Parts: sequence; structure tokens; C-alpha cells
Amino acid sequence: MGKRDNRVAYINPIAAARARGPVQNSGPTIQDYLSRPRPTWEELKEQLEKKKKGSRALADFEDKMNAKWKKELAKNREKMLGEKDKERDKKSVEKDEKKDKKEKKKKEKKKFNRHSSSSSSSSDSSSSSSSESDDEDEKKSLKKKRKRKKSFSRRASDSSDDESDAESKKKKRIKEEFDKDKDEKAHRRKRKAERSHKDTSSEWSAYSEEEAAEAKKKRSSEEREKFIDKSKKKRKKKHKKHGRKKKKMAASQSDSDLD
Repeated sequence: MGKRDNRVAYINPIAAARARGPVQNSGPTIQDYLSRPRPTWEELKEQLEKKKKGSRALADFEDKMNAKWKKELAKNREKMLGEKDKERDKKSVEKDEKKDKKEKKKKEKKKFNRHSSSSSSSSDSSSSSSSESDDEDEKKSLKKKRKRKKSFSRRASDSSDDESDAESKKKKRIKEEFDKDKDEKAHRRKRKAERSHKDTSSEWSAYSEEEAAEAKKKRSSEEREKFIDKSKKKRKKKHKKHGRKKKKMAASQSDSDLD
């Protein structure tokens, strides 16, 4: 089976466009846009005036609506204030009625006491005693009420003093605990710093000792190497001298043999 031929013929787009010829304009050209009908200065002024009139009408409408809202707000305020005034008037009327009732009762008591005094002396004495007893009872009741109020105020002041003392004690305890925690934290930090300093000093001393031992080893190894090099050089010199002596001896022997 052979491969498919997927090749496509290449067409030069510029040559194809030239062969097609000029393209027909489907829309307006630039010349059409530039030569469009435009309004004159007078027509433009009329349009601006119309826009201004429209904005004035809207402003008038907004002013009317604001005036209506102001009227409604004023009415609502009057209603609310009127209701409050009515409530105040009712309370004042009730207070006045209570005062009038109390005054009427007192007057009736006085009239009854006077009438009883005119009827008979015995009844007068009894009525005066009863009126005095009533006055004394009222005074006693007022004194009791005052004492109760004073005791209540004293209790409230004592309770407030106790609460303030308790709060001050709590604040002092909290401060003392906070100071203790601070002191403990500072002491712990100092201990940690001392321990770390000791550890670092011990490590530094051990490190310095190790460095000194390594330096000594290096020096000894260097001295050994120098000594070995010197000995090697001496051996070489001795070997050369011995070789020269052998050569001289051999030469002298050869000369004697020749003779």
C-alpha cells in the first residue's frame, strides 16, 4: 500500500486578487462619511436650548417632589410631637387628679372632725385624738419610708464599695501573677543564655584543642617529609661520588695496563 498524496496546489494570493479584478464596495466609503449632511450653527443652538429646557423641567419636577416630601415630613413630625404632648398631658392630668383626691380626702377628714367636735366634747376629744393618732401614724410611716430609703442607699453604696474592693483585689492579683510570670520567663531566658554560653565555650575549647592537635600533626608530617628529602639528597650525592671514584679507578687501571 502506498502513501496518500496530501499535497495541495499553492496559489499566490496577490496574483489571485489581481486576476479577480476590483472589488465592489458593499458599504459607505470614507468620502460618503466626510460628505455627510451636517447641522448648521443655528440648528445646533436650537438643539442645545431644547436640552437645557429638558433639564430645567427635570429640576422643577425634583423641586416639587422635595416640597411634597417636606410637607409630609412636617405632618409626621407634628403627629409624633402631638402624641408625645398628649402623653405628657395625660400624665400631668393624672398627677393633678391624684393630688385633688388626696386634698379632698384631707378636707373631708377635717370637716368630719369639726362636725364631731361641735356635737359633743367627748366626741371632740376622741376625734382630736384620732386625728392626732392619724397624723402620728402618717409621720411614722414617712419616717419608716425614709429609713428604708436610707438603708437601701447605704446597702447599695456598701455593695458598690465591696465590688470596687473585690475588683481592685482581682486587679492586684492579676498584676502580681503577671509580674511573677515575667520574672520566671526572664530567669529562664538567663539560664538558657548561660547554658548556651557554656556549651559554646566548651565547644570552642574542644575545637581549639582539635585544631592545635591537627596543627602539631601537620608540623610533624612536614618535618618528616623535609628530613626524608634531605636524606634522599645525601644518598644521591654519595652515590654520584662513589660512581666518579669507580670511573677514576677504572681509568687509572686501564692506563696502567696500557703502559
